[in-house]
Amino acid sequence: MSDETGRKNLRMPSSDELFAVVTQHNGGNHIRVQCEDGENRMGRIPGRMKYRTWIEEGDVVLVEPWDWQDEKANVEWRYTKQDAEQLRQEGHIDTETHL
Repeated sequence: MSDETGRKNLRMPSSDELFAVVTQHNGGNHIRVQCEDGENRMGRIPGRMKYRTWIEEGDVVLVEPWDWQDEKANVEWRYTKQDAEQLRQEGHIDTETHL
């Protein structure tokens, strides 16, 4: 859907959240993510998402880096493929780096 009628209001990051792309699934509730600030972080999928939201490599997610350990982050939201495409088209995430 490239026309404006197909546009959805998507969840945008709050001040302490970042866009990220899942680069590796480490099993259980842990993933590796490449964040928009250039950092690779260990992402933790919270229990409320673990069984309801399937997260795969290449998915665009919102993460919130930990205050006390910047190399780790909580996954707050997963975008569908269509939502991620809309974010790319609107310039919120970079299409070159797949983020």
